[in-house]
Amino acid sequence: MTQLKKAIIRVYWEGRSKPEDIEVQYNPTEYTFEKQNQIAEIQIPGLDSPLQQFVRGQTEKLTLDLYFDTTEQGTGAGATSVTTETDKIYQLIKIEPTRHAPPILEFVWSSQLAGSNVGNAPGSVAGAASQSIGSAIGSATGAAGSAIAAAGSVPGSALAAAGAGLGNQRRTGFHCVLESVRQKFTMFSPDGVPLRATLTVALREYKTLQNQLDELHLSSPDRTHVHVLQQGETLAAVSRRYYETPADWRAIASENGVFDPRRLTPGAFLEVPVLTLRGSR
Repeated sequence: MTQLKKAIIRVYWEGRSKPEDIEVQYNPTEYTFEKQNQIAEIQIPGLDSPLQQFVRGQTEKLTLDLYFDTTEQGTGAGATSVTTETDKIYQLIKIEPTRHAPPILEFVWSSQLAGSNVGNAPGSVAGAASQSIGSAIGSATGAAGSAIAAAGSVPGSALAAAGAGLGNQRRTGFHCVLESVRQKFTMFSPDGVPLRATLTVALREYKTLQNQLDELHLSSPDRTHVHVLQQGETLAAVSRRYYETPADWRAIASENGVFDPRRLTPGAFLEVPVLTLRGSR
């Protein structure tokens, strides 16, 4: 008979060389991941609907119920309180004196945790996603007309790599901090000792800045972008956004045939070219 694998909450206590694994008493019957993105709408007169622009990702959250029971040790006088088990979880929301914050955690149960297959080779889920992306880009190009067509098509090899490029974001555990815990005690001994409990736990994703930079491998000057010009926006501002300096605005002006950078049309599509050397393409 296969031995049941218990879910654990791994605790990275401040100042300790090794993490502590807290094993749940009973595995959860279900858990829920929630991840959202913040999307801004760009209003352009004359279009059927606003353009959608990604702003940033939002923190992912894992919620689950954990069950605890100490009735096997008896229910009468001298019964063992279920808080001997629940406090192992409850303590994780408390502030560590040396860290000035609750400890960093990791929820681990199976190597097939949601997110463990992100970035698989095209041909399965990632391949289907790449094909969908290609269709969406083609539709958008046709609808937007020649203004977007100037940006060129996305190479097939880039689409094929769209899923594979996400491989750094795979996970087999969920690094997090304990955001909230709600304790519900449902059975008591004659002396009032709690014997059964359900803990509703919310775990909030925890990633350092360096973790995110290593995962995302974000790039800017080495790829072509299409930018929708906003009211009052200058070419120098566009240059700063994509090249991290306003000094290369002339490359954008040259690419788009802009002769007077002070006379720009809000809502116009600008191609932001690749820079291989400072100020050149």
